[in-house]
Amino acid sequence: MHEPNSPLRFWLPNTTAWAAYALLNVFLMAQFGGASSGGMLIGVTLAVALWAISGVLRWRALSRHWWDDPAPVLLSKLAASVVLGALLAQGVIAAVLVPSVRNGWVQLPAGAADYSVGASIGYWLNTAIVLALWTGVWAGLHSMRRARQAQLAQLRAEAAHSALERDALRARLNPHFVFNALNNLRALIHEDPERAREMVTRLSRTLRHALEHSSATRVTLAEEIAVVDDYLAIEAVHYEQRLRVVKDVSADSAAALLPAMALQLLVENAIKHGIAVTPSGGELRIAARQQDGVLHISVENPLGVAADTAGHGVGLAYLRAQLDGNSGRFELRREGDRMRAVLEVPQ
Repeated sequence: MHEPNSPLRFWLPNTTAWAAYALLNVFLMAQFGGASSGGMLIGVTLAVALWAISGVLRWRALSRHWWDDPAPVLLSKLAASVVLGALLAQGVIAAVLVPSVRNGWVQLPAGAADYSVGASIGYWLNTAIVLALWTGVWAGLHSMRRARQAQLAQLRAEAAHSALERDALRARLNPHFVFNALNNLRALIHEDPERAREMVTRLSRTLRHALEHSSATRVTLAEEIAVVDDYLAIEAVHYEQRLRVVKDVSADSAAALLPAMALQLLVENAIKHGIAVTPSGGELRIAARQQDGVLHISVENPLGVAADTAGHGVGLAYLRAQLDGNSGRFELRREGDRMRAVLEVPQ
């Protein structure tokens, strides 16, 4: 596959187009010009001249980066190129035709070339129209190609930015979470070996889920619930009776899709800004249902001592960015002595 601006990709169709134009000129001269050798010379010379001029115009436009200029400046440069190119093409024809007729190499129906003012303007105008049509087609195609390339570059940049945000988020979450889990695991090894083995298994699954999600933008709710179950089981070792979990997840919502780690972020936020900062802990409620093609998720936690700053972390900011536009809605609101996070994801 050739590059969008490669010479081969341009010159093959350009040569084909002007060759067809030369054949058309010869045909028209044969039909309406008496099949004179001079008329055929004019048709072929004009096509060759415009072929060369179009190549020079393209080279100059690309090498001088005309498309970086404002639209009025670009159009004025293209228009000036058409005017000058048509003049140059007619100059080439005159330089070839006049001595050829004078020396008897070719013949014209009128016997001599007519280069009166009116005729010269007519020649130039016809040439300018043809060159303007070519310039319009080429410039339009080039502009559309540049627009597509710019759009693709923007999409790639947004995807790369999103991936970097996701990776940065995991790099922030996982070491902190693993650090606490390992500290708790160390304490359990001698106190409760069986529970320590279970915690190692859940920690292993949690890390495996994080690695699997690193290449996915959306996962099923069932997969997210599995991640959250392991996460909560590990956190329960740290918070013990202070963390009480109530789940109400409808069976028909298990296959619904949502951004990877979205529910885990909500649960982590609820623990960090609710359970962790409430001396007596509290009840963490997770509910999910699917209605009218929309997945509705809510995560509730008690208000902690830092309730005024809850919900402004990197995790929820990332989640809001993931749901920006028509891909879903996220809201964090205070309801009495509890904080409720609501996530809605169209299916």
